[in-house]
Amino acid sequence: MIQTFKAAFVSFLLIASLSTLNACQTGGGYNRSSTAPSVPAQSNPSALGQPSTGQLLGDSAINAQQQQNLPPVKVGILLPLTGQNKRLGDAMLKAAQMALFDIGHSNLELIPRDTKGTPEGARAATKSAIDGGAQLILGPVFAASVRAAKPIAGSARINMIAFSTDWTLAGGNTYIMGFLPFDQVERITEFAGRSGIARVGVLAPETSYGRLVGESFRNAAPRNNIAITQTVNFPANSTNLAPIVRSFTRFDEREAAGVLTKTPFDAVLMPVGSQEARAIGSLLTHYELPPRSVRRLGTGLMDEASLASEANLEGTWFAAPSPNSRKNFENRFISTYGTRAPRLSSLAFDATALAAVLAKRGLTAHGRPSFDHGSIRNPNGFSGLDGIFRFRPNNTAERGLAVLEFRGGQITVIDEAPKTFQRPQALPQKPQPQY
Repeated sequence: MIQTFKAAFVSFLLIASLSTLNACQTGGGYNRSSTAPSVPAQSNPSALGQPSTGQLLGDSAINAQQQQNLPPVKVGILLPLTGQNKRLGDAMLKAAQMALFDIGHSNLELIPRDTKGTPEGARAATKSAIDGGAQLILGPVFAASVRAAKPIAGSARINMIAFSTDWTLAGGNTYIMGFLPFDQVERITEFAGRSGIARVGVLAPETSYGRLVGESFRNAAPRNNIAITQTVNFPANSTNLAPIVRSFTRFDEREAAGVLTKTPFDAVLMPVGSQEARAIGSLLTHYELPPRSVRRLGTGLMDEASLASEANLEGTWFAAPSPNSRKNFENRFISTYGTRAPRLSSLAFDATALAAVLAKRGLTAHGRPSFDHGSIRNPNGFSGLDGIFRFRPNNTAERGLAVLEFRGGQITVIDEAPKTFQRPQALPQKPQPQY
């Protein structure tokens, strides 16, 4: 089925080769401070050799004759191919196969293994992939599965790039590639401050995610001249948010003073999605804080096309990978398989493309794939369907994100994602005449 793809080669490049060009540009750089919690970067050299020096080859193509002379490379991919998440696992496997076809690496073999979406299944799948010769493991998807697979891969000295969002599992042999809130909060806070938002109320669920977003925002707000004027954490899965939002908006206080049009903040940071986002947006409007008066700010949980048509969320800003980067992939997926690609399928595509690029470079440079820590953590980063990304020393993914807005029923990019992690250099100053 993969042979049916007629689209042009999808570019997936190591950004290091662009650093000289980018240093000459005056915009598009991306080198901000990260608010990710510190996870100790453990020393765990890969079975594939010592970490590289970070010096990379150019992106010259490997011709067919060269590929014939290169040894085969095996990469395990652990997905829920049966069970209640079978559809997700199947779609992610198809996306991985698409990436392998696009990169055109005939020496790389994917070894799919079924985790069944359970820790027990993940343990068995990891052992089976390693027994099958896997030199790198992609996946699993769910945190419990990653936790189960991690020690098995670690004992075999095999690095693992997991699709989970549980940053606490990062470290040692395990990299976390999922979409994490730290960069999203940093990006939207910087954009909001630059756009004149000076007062923000935080309304977040009492969950580990909500607390994490709140902490990240408290760290980022002062750097961007934003004051936090109100913070409320509500019980997770609350069935009645009305009294909570009423108190949060200071509705009774404003009504008693006859100043309902006076807003207690310029924007509300609400790290929620789906029905919670709809409910909170509606209640904010009900308590006289409509979108035209108070901006809604969100995280990647807002990255749902169905939310864009909600009148009470009109104008919401949130940070996420630019949808423009993955449009071609999504269109090809639909035309080939007849179904939409689940959002997480792009992670499988990018991870597989990353594996193929590192394998090609390593085989060409020193006869073995570059699946060591130094190569995976290359500070210049990589570019994929979801934009640029790189792995921090603590093995979590740092991403270059766009700022998106709900506008007229559509998700619109209002501030483009950066193309490089290089800091733009200032233009040289024109010499002043001497008198």
